[in-house]
Order: sequence, then C-alpha cells, then structure tokens
Amino acid sequence: MTYSEKVIAELEERYPEQAEFIQAAKEVLETLQPALDAHPEFEEASLLERIVEPERVIMFRVPWVDDAGKVQVNRGYRVEFNSALGPYKGGLRFNPTVTLGMLKFLGFEQIFKNSLTTLPMGGGKGGSDFDPKGKSNREVMAFCQSFMTELFRHIGPNTDVPAGDLGVGGREVAYLFGQYKRLRNEWTGVLTGKGLSFGGSLARTEATGYGLVYFVDEYLKSTGDSFEGKKVVVHGSGNVAIYAIQKVAQLGGTVIACSDTKGWVEDQDGIDYKVLEDIYNAKRSGHDKGVSLAMYVEQRPNAVWHAEDGRGVWQLPCDVALPCARENTLHLEDAKALVANGCKVVGEGANMPTTPDATSYLMENGVAFMPGKAANAGGVLVSGLEMSQNAEHLSWTFEEVDGRLEAIMRGIFHNCDDTAREYGHEGNYVMGANIAGFLKVADAMMAQGVC
Repeated sequence: MTYSEKVIAELEERYPEQAEFIQAAKEVLETLQPALDAHPEFEEASLLERIVEPERVIMFRVPWVDDAGKVQVNRGYRVEFNSALGPYKGGLRFNPTVTLGMLKFLGFEQIFKNSLTTLPMGGGKGGSDFDPKGKSNREVMAFCQSFMTELFRHIGPNTDVPAGDLGVGGREVAYLFGQYKRLRNEWTGVLTGKGLSFGGSLARTEATGYGLVYFVDEYLKSTGDSFEGKKVVVHGSGNVAIYAIQKVAQLGGTVIACSDTKGWVEDQDGIDYKVLEDIYNAKRSGHDKGVSLAMYVEQRPNAVWHAEDGRGVWQLPCDVALPCARENTLHLEDAKALVANGCKVVGEGANMPTTPDATSYLMENGVAFMPGKAANAGGVLVSGLEMSQNAEHLSWTFEEVDGRLEAIMRGIFHNCDDTAREYGHEGNYVMGANIAGFLKVADAMMAQGVC
C-alpha cells in the first residue's frame, strides 16, 4: 500500500459520513504519489496526515428573526484548513446543502487552488445551511448580522479573510462587512467581494468567468488553436457563467447553451450575456419569485427554452464544455455524450462539478480536462488582489486588475502543464495542478516544523 493509499484508507475509516470530503481528498491524494516518491521526507514527517486535517473547525448556531417575528435558527461553520502560505482564504456558502463534510471538501480544494495563484493565501471555507432565496432584504440582513456576530472573533485581515460563494453575493458580503466593522470598531479588508464604494476591486465580479476562459484559451494557444469559431456549452447561468460567456464571445467563440435549476436555454446565434445579467440581477433583488432563465426567450425569440434538467446542455454538439454551476453536475453519461458529440476541451468553472468517473472517461477519450482548482482560480486570485489594494489603501483600474488576472491565469496553465510533464504525465492537467499546488504548501509546512 502506498503512502497516499494508506492516508485515504484512514480518512475513509475516520469520516465515513463525509462523502464529499473523501471524494476531494482522494482526487488529490491519488495523483500525488509521483511527488511523494520523489520526496520520502514527506512521509517521515507525516505530512499528508497533517494536510488532510483542518487546523481549526468552528461551528456555531445562528439565531435570527424573520419578517413574521418568528425566531429562526441555522447552523454556521468556518473551516480554517491550512495557513502555511498565508491567512486562511476562501468563500462563505449559504445554501441548505451546507454541511461540515461539504465545507471540508471545498476548503481542502481551496488550499491547492490558492497555492496555484502564487499569492500568499492559505485555504479555508465556511457558510451556513441558511437559504437566502425567497428571503427579504431585511431577513438576509438579520441573518448576516447574527452570523458575523459569532464569526468576527475568528477572522481578520492577517488571520482569515472570507469571501462570497454560492448564495453569498454583494448584498450578503456588504451586510457581513458592516456588522464586522461595527463589532470591531475598525475598517479593514477582512472580507473580499466588497462593493466598489467600500474597498472592493474592479474586475472581481468578472474574475472567475474571465479567468476560466483565459486558462482554456492558453491551453488552446499551446496547441496552435484558439476560441475563434468554437461552439461552447455552459452549465449554469450565474456570475461565473455570465462572464465566461462574455469572454468566450470576445475571443471569437459562440456559447450556444446555458442552464439554471429549472431548465436550459439554447441559442444557436450565441447566448447574450447582457440578458443573463438582467435575469441574474432580478434573482438577486430580494424579489425573485417567478424569475428563471426561461425569461431569456422573451428578449431572444429565436432561442429555445427546455423545461428539463439543466444537464441537457451536455447533449449538444460542441467543441468546448464549461461546467460553471456547482459540484457533481457533469456525470458519466454526460461525459459520454460530450465525447460522442465531438467535445475536445472541458474547463471547470465550478468547484469539482465533474464526477470522478466522468473525469476519468473524458481523459481516457482524449478530452483535455482542466480541473477547477486551476481553471476557476480567477475568483480567489482577484480576491487576493483586493486584499493587496486594501492593505495599500489604493484602488487599481479595471484594466490593471484584469491584466494581472490574465497573466497569472495563463501562468497557472503553464505551471500545471510543466509539472505534469516533469512527473511523467504530460497532458494530465489534474495531476499537474494537484502536484504543483501541493509542493508549494508541502515545502512551507516542512520549513515551519511540526505545527
């Protein structure tokens, strides 16, 4: 049994109820053995046993009062996973599916994603099983203030810097920031994704989607190709999807389909990202009842709405597929459909949206697979740039932030590509991303001693 297999077996025995975390740990650890063979000192120092355990897990209740005057109680979490490279950094997720196992999965991924950005950021994740959908602005504010009333004592600009994630957009970040400022009596860049009027960064909204497309485009360029003339399908229609669609169009490609939780829309003339923006903003308004992607066809009558599982987008012939919604939304049958229909590249805009068996099938059938920890690192990358701007009390231009984003994302591709080649697995970007991200964290942990 190899070192990585031994640690995986121990995790499965210790956390049988945390399926998502076990999935994430296996996805990383199973690819690290070439690096572990080259560095036997890692096993001697029990490095993997340390890296798979969070440095700290915070769990707390979140009581708040709804518009009917009834007291509601949710559960809040913050998983501070690894600070070897810098302050814990990772989003807050507000969604009924949030569990400790889910957040450990996301936080573990965040360690290596943040490492790949080259910025000094550790890995963490947090959130609550609170659902902001259908809630009034007052109810969302009440929840966020209660949530931060506990969280504030555990975070800080040099300790832990949360950001937004699923269910946590600009509105929620603003409420959280306001309560932190009130409790600490200080203005500091403790949250990223803030509004532009109070320390936010230009290009942060666009960053994950833009970064994904820059990464995929760099792969295409490395093969002598480009997005020009490519047909692209996107799963999702939120923030990441919208700006991935915009950037694909700017680079000469055509996105022909996208989805939401109620169905998917097909527009062979090219999805109009501005229409998606209008729908997304309506969903986030606090008055979102009845708002769905189906409204797209009202402004684009040549488009077709399919009131069925949004995974239907994977059935369309395409050159590039971009899963940009959430975890485990591209299954084995979807991978088979993509391969049969000529797809050549899959780039993950969400966190682990492709199931392990689907990932294996895509790679075995010649599809260039770009894993999320590398391909969707643009969001946390610009969050790191927001931290830098806050520390300097400066605001950079959109062009300056976007230029840094593009340069670093293209650099991340080459880091993954070069690392995969160095360890004998050329073209395996999963292995390249995992080993490259891991080695930087491992070197820091070894240097800092047993801690």
